[in-house]
Amino acid sequence: MIDANDIPSSQLILYADDGYNSHVVRLLLEEKKLEYYFSRLDSERPEDLTELNPYHTLPVLQQRDTVLYEINVIFEYLEERYHTNKLLPEAPQERAQFRQLAWRIQHDWLVLGKRLLMHPDSFNKAQATLAKKKLSDSLITLSPLFAHKPYFMADTFGWCDVLLAPLLWRLEEMQIELPRSISRPLLDYQKRIFDRQSFQNSVS
Repeated sequence: MIDANDIPSSQLILYADDGYNSHVVRLLLEEKKLEYYFSRLDSERPEDLTELNPYHTLPVLQQRDTVLYEINVIFEYLEERYHTNKLLPEAPQERAQFRQLAWRIQHDWLVLGKRLLMHPDSFNKAQATLAKKKLSDSLITLSPLFAHKPYFMADTFGWCDVLLAPLLWRLEEMQIELPRSISRPLLDYQKRIFDRQSFQNSVS
């Protein structure tokens, strides 16, 4: 791990792996164009991580004495602290609506995706088969939604897109192939977000 004492106290430090949650936070930081120190951690978790995060999970974002390890809390912190490249609308009513959409994405799609991306030691084949069908069917059914706006129900890239992009990036890993004939709007959306420089930076 990076020794935080060697880094200016005002700088953001991200401890992360190659998992979905880590990818979300990397994309969030890149989209908001924030400078950060990136410490990649693989299978082994250093003991120092326990001091930062009692759950011993990644990612962990640190700035001075502030240590955050839940992606929604990380998002709210960065959105409130850094006012450039906002990822939620200005109007309170619209912000509430987009927070609710983000909640639905996490509970309707990400729960299924994370089940398919589980470590082999925890993988349940029967549950995974059901999750794969439900996620695939849901994405296909809702694909027409992506035809109306360039981003997820919005004209500008936002928090919902930050949550969706790393999931769509892992469709092949989850062995989900969307039929082009009936999923074109979603596939076109997917290409748009994958082509963004922030997304390219998040997977480099």
